[in-house]
Amino acid sequence: MNQAFLISTGAVTLAEIGDKTQLLSLVLAARYRKPIPIILGVFVATLINHAGAGALGAWLGALVTPSAMRWVLAASFIAMGLWILVPDKLDENDASATRTRLGVFSATVITFFLAEMGDKTQLATVALAARFHDFFAVVLGTTLGMMLANVPAIVLGDRFAHALSPKVVHGIAAVMFVVLGALMLFGVGF
Repeated sequence: MNQAFLISTGAVTLAEIGDKTQLLSLVLAARYRKPIPIILGVFVATLINHAGAGALGAWLGALVTPSAMRWVLAASFIAMGLWILVPDKLDENDASATRTRLGVFSATVITFFLAEMGDKTQLATVALAARFHDFFAVVLGTTLGMMLANVPAIVLGDRFAHALSPKVVHGIAAVMFVVLGALMLFGVGF
């Protein structure tokens, strides 16, 4: 398997645990009780969102010199690691957006896409695409990471939400991002 794909999958899976979009998945599952259209909606919204983020990352990766990119990405990875330690909460706009006349699939696509805008995992996708210069591997990896974190939340609902300690998972993800950033600062490739 491709290194960009594996790192993208792992980074986003860990970053998504306890994230507001995972909380949104729980809300959608509780509200609609139709896991298949919710899962498909999350997949479509994530794929579209991360394709845009990956394209931005690829463009930035081609625009900035490798030396400057190393510093920008190192700082981005370290900042991402610290940001992951800040717990996410589902705000009222995200929760109320699930009350709609649209079908379950459409409501999920729209709500999840909007909730993911500017989110940690979207910004991680930009940074990973800029780092690896492999649009498809990064977008597929980050999308798989989102699905690995959200599908169990949708299927198992509240029981799954309490099975893993978000603090522990966030700690692991934070360390991973900070270590990747430090490795980049010291010129160690990954």
